[in-house]
Amino acid sequence: MTAPLQPTAIHALPAELCGCGFRLLMIRQFNVGAVPPAFAIIDQRVMRMPQRLGRHGVSFAATFLPEVMAWLIDHLGRPSLHDETGRSYRNPRWPVVCWHDQERYWPSGAVTVEWFAEVAFQDHASWMAFRTHWHESLTGRNAGADATDGEAEQRDAYDAEKEFAGELLQQA
Repeated sequence: MTAPLQPTAIHALPAELCGCGFRLLMIRQFNVGAVPPAFAIIDQRVMRMPQRLGRHGVSFAATFLPEVMAWLIDHLGRPSLHDETGRSYRNPRWPVVCWHDQERYWPSGAVTVEWFAEVAFQDHASWMAFRTHWHESLTGRNAGADATDGEAEQRDAYDAEKEFAGELLQQA
């Protein structure tokens, strides 16, 4: 038996699948009065941790994990292509990624804003191939993870990325 989901829970949740893509919970935002919002990064298996340090502070980029990028490149080609003059352009076969936000009201009275990465594939065959190959990741589990485990297994790359971001924040 698993405990009910709490607003502060950060374990992986299954992606919401649709006809040609998916929606994946990435961030839960807590707004408390007149202080800056707090963010809980949701552990998941398809996209990189969204906290990125840019020139002007923290930005939230929705990009795939390196192993997912490698698979997409193998199946769809590079995300950016070049025409005969050498100018780069977006590979039209690559999925489109955007953000979607939605307020959530919790039984405890907490109100959060849930931020989802929405991914739409350009054709059904590419989506089906991705969905089949990354099924375990889309369900919030790594291949081989115990199906009875209530929490998702930690990723080494995720932890290393979190430490890297923390070190950069301390240096700033």
